[in-house]
Amino acid sequence: MPKNRTRVEPFRSGISELSVTARVLILVEAPWLGKHGRNAVSKRKIILDCDPGHDDAVAILLALASPEEIDLLGITCVAGNVPLELTRNNALKVCELAGHTDVAVYSGCARPMVRELNTAENVHGESGLNLPGDSVLPEPSMTLRSQHAVDYIIETLTAEDTGSITLCPIGPLTNIAVAMIQAPEIVPRIREIVLMGGAAINPGNVTPVAEFNIYVDPHAAHVVFSSGVPLVMMGLDVTHQVLVTAERIDALRTTGGQVSSTVADLMTFYCRFDLDKYRMEGGPLHDPCVIAYLIDSTLFDLKHVNVEIETNADLTLGQTVADWWTVTDRTPNCHVAHQADDTRFFEVLNERLARLP
Repeated sequence: MPKNRTRVEPFRSGISELSVTARVLILVEAPWLGKHGRNAVSKRKIILDCDPGHDDAVAILLALASPEEIDLLGITCVAGNVPLELTRNNALKVCELAGHTDVAVYSGCARPMVRELNTAENVHGESGLNLPGDSVLPEPSMTLRSQHAVDYIIETLTAEDTGSITLCPIGPLTNIAVAMIQAPEIVPRIREIVLMGGAAINPGNVTPVAEFNIYVDPHAAHVVFSSGVPLVMMGLDVTHQVLVTAERIDALRTTGGQVSSTVADLMTFYCRFDLDKYRMEGGPLHDPCVIAYLIDSTLFDLKHVNVEIETNADLTLGQTVADWWTVTDRTPNCHVAHQADDTRFFEVLNERLARLP
């Protein structure tokens, strides 16, 4: 989503920007090696890393409504669509909306690893979760856990069995990359990273070639894409096929309860920007694609290709450079989603959201 503001804040208490930058450069030259296969167990233990954001909110709700497939261990928040103090508060609001006040929510990095923070209030409103008429969701009674999100990610991956946890980042990849840098021993313990970000064959949505999440922190994205962890990328190639049309908003209002109705209101505000920008029949619903994939991977077609992150060139900064036709000898490192069954996607979404209050 397009940038709206730039901010400079300390991104992680106790870690100097200079030292992290130096360590990133080391990782660029010496990425971690090794991969492990997919676990056959159907139910996934996940950490959902997010920057709510309207589409993040729907992704959280979809995960909470799908306990058969998803064991949501915790939600970690990062600066992205709006500053950190808003993304973490919005995550609490969404959990309360769903009636899941027991969910552990953690506050993470307040800015990208190297660059200034770009936000998208022009898409999500000043609160990050504006409703029509610029109203907002009620303030939460839930509180954040005291532990920093990066420490929580490291501690959880260390405590759980190797290969048992899937990381699901649907915002900038800062929290995930900083965890990898701070504790590289966690990298081979990650089962898989299923992320929303990038564009392999689709144009960008914040620059001609870059997607918002990757563009906000391309250096973090480079660390993650170079880590050797199995990756699934839900980028603009599929999210621009999953469109929230007026008919689908009406269906949300008529098939569920208060949560579905609120999601319909959120989508009404959120889609106004993309409808005007892209002149399509609906607005792309980005982040829930990650959770939908975990629920039913047959909703998407994927291709295993090499994806590298551009971190140097101003013109193409943040581009996910995908070797789609294997024209280089670079080793494939990412399963890129390129086709979505949008009809079945919205059937799953509506059915699951209707389970919530």
